[in-house]
Amino acid sequence: MHPVESKYSGLCTITEVTKTTSQTTNITSTTDTEVCKDQPCRMVVKSVPATENKNGAFMMAKNIVLLMTPSITVKPGSKVTVTQEGRTEYFKSSGIPAVYPSHQEISLVEAERWA
Repeated sequence: MHPVESKYSGLCTITEVTKTTSQTTNITSTTDTEVCKDQPCRMVVKSVPATENKNGAFMMAKNIVLLMTPSITVKPGSKVTVTQEGRTEYFKSSGIPAVYPSHQEISLVEAERWA
C-alpha cells in the first residue's frame, strides 16, 4: 500500500456505459458495466464557489476531485458513486484522469442542485 492510500476514507464504484449490438436484430443498446465496486478512495472538494443565479434559480457547484489507485483504468464519462463520511454522492461523469505513480486524480461532475 502506498502512503497516499492510507488517507483514503471513502469507497467508490465506477460504472461505464458500454454499447452492444445484437447479432440477430442488429440493434445497438447501452448497458451499465461496473469497472470496480467498493474501491478505496478519497473525495476532495478543491473549491466551493458562491451560488449562481441561472434562469431565476440559484445553483451551487463544486470542484470535486477523486483520488484513487492508478491501477484501475477510469475512462472519461464514467459514472461514479462515492460513499465517504457517511454520505453517498452520485456523479454523472468523470474527466480525464491525471495519473501519478502513487495515485490518480479524476475530476467529477456533480448533478445540478438547486438551492
